[in-house]
Amino acid sequence: MSQVVWQNYQISRADREQQNGHQGVVVWFTGLSGAGKSTVANALEQELVKRKVHSYLLDGDNVRHGLCADLGFSEADRTENIRRVGAVAGLMLDAGLVVLSAFISPYRAQRQAIRNSLPEGKFLEIYIATSLDVCEQRDVKGLYQKARRGEISHFTGISDPYEAPDQPDLTIDTAQQSLEQSVEQLIALLTEKGVLS
Repeated sequence: MSQVVWQNYQISRADREQQNGHQGVVVWFTGLSGAGKSTVANALEQELVKRKVHSYLLDGDNVRHGLCADLGFSEADRTENIRRVGAVAGLMLDAGLVVLSAFISPYRAQRQAIRNSLPEGKFLEIYIATSLDVCEQRDVKGLYQKARRGEISHFTGISDPYEAPDQPDLTIDTAQQSLEQSVEQLIALLTEKGVLS
């Protein structure tokens, strides 16, 4: 693609962050289906809005209605799904936003590729470590039952693997703590990392 040349911008991410009054960062929530990724990310975004922090939530199901509607759930399609989301998250980061990304993203290499594509320190990996047993008990979408019956193939935790983060920036088990406690931990992490003042 030698005909594609990067266009340099006159306004930098630092300029946008200054205008926003806070730093941008990608907060990447990973974990099994039903672990609570979207619930925690939604609650965090509500708190960020209260604090007048410019943010946006990218949710796995929502993205598959548009940007990734052409992809299935094979390993290759999942990798492409996460690559696309990472590219969008990178653009939003450049806009100076706090980007919340809630995706199963089952493979370490996928998540590491996103981290590597972003500036140093701008990717925070949040492991929603709720156990498979609890996720199956919740089964809010009825997906585990379908996967157990063989109606869904390539289902993470049942017929496909999930590779937990080796060194996440924060681990949250939604079966062991309240939503409020989870948000408090995330706000503390964002403050510690200098994203929030």
